[in-house]
Order: sequence, then structure tokens, then C-alpha cells
Amino acid sequence: MRPLIAIPARFAARTSALRYAAEVNARALIEAVWRAGGEPASIHPADTGTAARLARFDGVLLPGGGDLAPARYGDPDTHETVYDVDTLQDTFDLDIAHHALRSGLPLLAICRGLQVVNVALGGTLEQDMGGPEHEHRHLVHPVTLEPDSVVARATGVEKTDASCYHHQRVDRLGTGLRVTARAADGIVEALELPGAHGWFTAVQWHPEDTAHEDPAQQGLFDALLRAATR
Repeated sequence: MRPLIAIPARFAARTSALRYAAEVNARALIEAVWRAGGEPASIHPADTGTAARLARFDGVLLPGGGDLAPARYGDPDTHETVYDVDTLQDTFDLDIAHHALRSGLPLLAICRGLQVVNVALGGTLEQDMGGPEHEHRHLVHPVTLEPDSVVARATGVEKTDASCYHHQRVDRLGTGLRVTARAADGIVEALELPGAHGWFTAVQWHPEDTAHEDPAQQGLFDALLRAATR
């Protein structure tokens, strides 16, 4: 039996092939989990029963998506570039992060997922990095990883080319989190939680973009599955 990996679905307003709005996950993400030996399962966002629902799973992948509501990290104002905020999505993702970290359920967090974990642990975000000349949208750039960090062991490298798509970044770190990778401009690109009950790492980039051709990126999904089979 393949280990069962929970992937919170993302709301999509327009899915013409399905006729209705939908709950989706990127095919590249699903395929990366499958290549690693997992059974990927998109799960419906809901605001109750998160712990009981996750009890049947062997691991969790928190994927990318829209922005968290700034109020979730104590900011009373909302920058004009903040997009696709959804109250239920935020509640569910934060519940997922809290439960996985408390219970030791193996957790890989990607892009928005990293930001969710940071906020779940009391951290904050910079709502916009300063426009097109500063944001990391549609950008592949080098990232330097801390030696012997969770992310370095998973990828097998200490420097990698990361495919990014984000306009926000970590501002204040959440309690207990450690920065384990940065871009050349200093932006936080990976986090881990020393002393965590289970396997956990978070990356600001999208490893699924190039995992099919880059063993370092596929290594993140492989490491999640190894942890999920223990």
C-alpha cells in the first residue's frame, strides 16, 4: 500500500471543463508525490474535525495558493496586491499546520504552505515585496541551503536552482523556526523547526515545477514519503 498523503485542496473560481467552480491541486504536485511512492489525496477544506480527518493519513503536503488574510498575522491593513484571500482556506490550512506539527505527522510545506506555518507559529509576513522588480514571480534563481539542514539532506545539495512564484515573504519568524535557505537577495527560502516531533521542512519555492527533471527537487517529495513510511 502506498502511504496516503493529504493535500489540502485549493478553491478555483473558474474550471470550464468541470462546468462549476472546483477544488483543485496542481498536476505537477500530484505527480511528484506519486513518483515518490505516495498516494496523493486532495482533501476538502472545512473548519471542523481536522485532527480526526488527518488520523487516517501518513503525511501532509501544504501546497501553494493565494495570500493569507493579513489579519491572521495581526496586520490591520491590506496591501492592494493581496489576492485570493479565503477565510475557510486560511482556517483550514492553519489548523492543518498546527495539527501536523503537534502530532508529528510528516509535513512538507510549499510556498503559501511555508507562510502558513510561519503564521501558525506566531510569525508575520511582508504583504508585498515591492513590485515587479523585487518580487519572485516566474523566476528561477539560485538558493543556498544550510549544511546538514532538513532541506539539504532531502535535496542532497547545498545550492540549487529554485522555481519561484511569490510576491510576499517571511517578515518576523514564527516561534522556534530556523531559516535553512536563502536567496541571493536574502529572502527566506526554507524553514525547519528544531525539536519538531516529526519530519518537517518548508520551502518558499515550487519544487514540483522541476521535480520531473531535477533529482534535488524530487528529493523533497521522496524525503516526505520516507518519513511517512516509518
